[in-house]
Amino acid sequence: MQELVALLISTALGTIVGWERQMGRKPAGLRTHVLVCLGSTLFVLLTNHAVREVAASGANVSLDPTRIIHGVITGVGFLGAGSILRQEGYVHGLTTAASVWIVAAIGTAVGVHAYALAGIGTALAIIVLEGFRWVERFLSPESDET
Repeated sequence: MQELVALLISTALGTIVGWERQMGRKPAGLRTHVLVCLGSTLFVLLTNHAVREVAASGANVSLDPTRIIHGVITGVGFLGAGSILRQEGYVHGLTTAASVWIVAAIGTAVGVHAYALAGIGTALAIIVLEGFRWVERFLSPESDET
């Protein structure tokens, strides 16, 4: 039941960030962000299952659960890098890559049941994505960051 709650929270928080990106018609939108958040949560939750399975088998193996988190960070970094485009001296997609990366962190926090941390991370991500957009427009009207 606790895992179901974690997956539902992850889906909801990924939806919040993904919805903001979708409304701005960014390369990675709602579904991408929800899937990255949900996937990172699922990977972290799988850690407990892997540890229990190895322990039940009686194998004398040392497992480091944080290695899965490292894998999520690396894998999502590659996914985000795919959204970055360089064209005629301009770079586009950095914010999209960063938003994909933050939803992976949110999902990872949910996976270790740090719900408050995940909620705060989501709120701050929305503040940065939406609120800072207004600051950018105020400071440099020609700015068009993706």
